[in-house]
Amino acid sequence: MKNIAVLVLAAGKSSRMKTPKQLVKIGTNFLLEHVLSKSKCINTNHVYCVLGANEALIRREISATNVHFIYNPNFNEGLSSSIVSGISEIEMKPQNYDAVFILLGDQPAIEKTYLKAMIALFSENESKIIASNYRGKLGVPAIFPKNYFSELKKMSGDFGARDILNKNSDVLSLKKQTNFIDIDTEEDLQTFK
Repeated sequence: MKNIAVLVLAAGKSSRMKTPKQLVKIGTNFLLEHVLSKSKCINTNHVYCVLGANEALIRREISATNVHFIYNPNFNEGLSSSIVSGISEIEMKPQNYDAVFILLGDQPAIEKTYLKAMIALFSENESKIIASNYRGKLGVPAIFPKNYFSELKKMSGDFGARDILNKNSDVLSLKKQTNFIDIDTEEDLQTFK
């Protein structure tokens, strides 16, 4: 398997939830702990999590071994700023990663088998981006080969990597689907539970 860094984006203010959604309970664990646990099935020792709003509180509450937390001071600038922070940090690491696997910290229902299938597809197509297909629109979770790191670092706004994914012909997606529910509101949380 290629050397892949896992980047979990969890820096948002949770304005629609009105409480830090990273810390809402799902069973006995926090929402973010569910996502970090699944991230470790990709690459146990190479999980990075970008925090911003409520960073100190989240760091105090989350018990996640082998997770490298990154603080994004520009979290108010949107999702893209978290990707920029994460990629910038990952590029400085001595591991010399071949790719980054980007996940959202508020999607706890994505199955491990789906994430592993994405890795398998990337292993067969190492120069291509592997993205998730949301009924015709591409999004994350997605795997970006190293040659896209500089493009990812130039992004801005609250659109994440959507533009790169949807304007690029070098993207593959799985036929397999998973539960992509985002936990943004109390209603989302109750629906998921």
